[in-house]
Amino acid sequence: MLAKHELATVLQKHQDQLQNIVPNPWKYRTLFALSRCRTAAMGGHIDQCKNPKCKKLHLSYNSCRNRHCPKCQGHLKEKWVQAREEELLNCKYFHVVFTLPHELNYLALEDPEIYYNTLFKVAWNVLKGFGANPKFLGAKMGMIAILHTWGQNLSLHPHLHCIVPSGGLTKSGKWKNTKSKGKYLFDVKEMSKVFRAQFVEALTKQVSIQSSVRKKLFSKKWVVYAKEPFYGPSQVVEYLGRYTHKIAISNHRIKSITNNKVIFSAKDYRHKGAKYDCALKHKDFIQRFSLHILPKGFTRIRHYGILSSGKKKDSKTLIDSQIGRVCQIEKSKPMKHRLCPSCKIGVLETIYTFDPRGPPPDWKTRFRY
Repeated sequence: MLAKHELATVLQKHQDQLQNIVPNPWKYRTLFALSRCRTAAMGGHIDQCKNPKCKKLHLSYNSCRNRHCPKCQGHLKEKWVQAREEELLNCKYFHVVFTLPHELNYLALEDPEIYYNTLFKVAWNVLKGFGANPKFLGAKMGMIAILHTWGQNLSLHPHLHCIVPSGGLTKSGKWKNTKSKGKYLFDVKEMSKVFRAQFVEALTKQVSIQSSVRKKLFSKKWVVYAKEPFYGPSQVVEYLGRYTHKIAISNHRIKSITNNKVIFSAKDYRHKGAKYDCALKHKDFIQRFSLHILPKGFTRIRHYGILSSGKKKDSKTLIDSQIGRVCQIEKSKPMKHRLCPSCKIGVLETIYTFDPRGPPPDWKTRFRY
């Protein structure tokens, strides 16, 4: 279902002022691309349905394909998730979340690359360390980590969502389950303490942290949250689809756009996810959204250990031989975004492309049948 309101609408209203609202050149370029997505300025293509009983023509404007765009994530998500389905292990998976305290948000603004890279590195070091310890597991683990930087009201709230198999490979190459028999991963209170100590130490080696800020960091509890384990491959795939290509705000959350404000829905997780409306002036809305535009080339989905790109193929073969393969999950083919919107059956085939000057005036008759 199409959204009634779009982020692009707000950006288009202020296209001439975007550079002043968001002075950062890379963020400005990103916002400018999002404002033009699927408009005539991007050029486009003409598709024809291959269903012989339909054969209808459809004109579409090109997407910006930017990873921060609400309209460009659907097919990218499907493609990525299908690739991950092939790599699933026949075991339970845990969902672990590492959250950073707001006292350090200024570092995310000053040097996001160092700040977020440190979060990835330390989170993996914590899990790897607990996994290697014979007291907890005594095996090499794996992890898929996904960076989110936002809260429901678009404030800065950096946290890492991690998908972790419930076991690992010993030095002799044998699969070993966690000692909890899949009920939980590790003690989250212990993980939180280690995470806090390692993160502050790692960050201090790279940037200067005021003593007053450092004192606050050690005076409060840090949050490592472990959700209930997934109980099958289908749950893992569903999770991947919901989280991997999520952006700061989807178009469906935008309820209205007035001359002065953007009103969007949000959840208050401090009150059991109760929904409420958040209203921001256009300029404030754009500035808050820009907080979550990542540095150029920054990798926000990363694989570690036995799930890393260099090891997952051999690891999976070895693990499958011991605990069995995952039953193949039925895939939706073709992907939904290439189905004909008229007959809902035929696959669309691109038969003509055009630049920002537009399609031929007679395209409806020239390409018919």
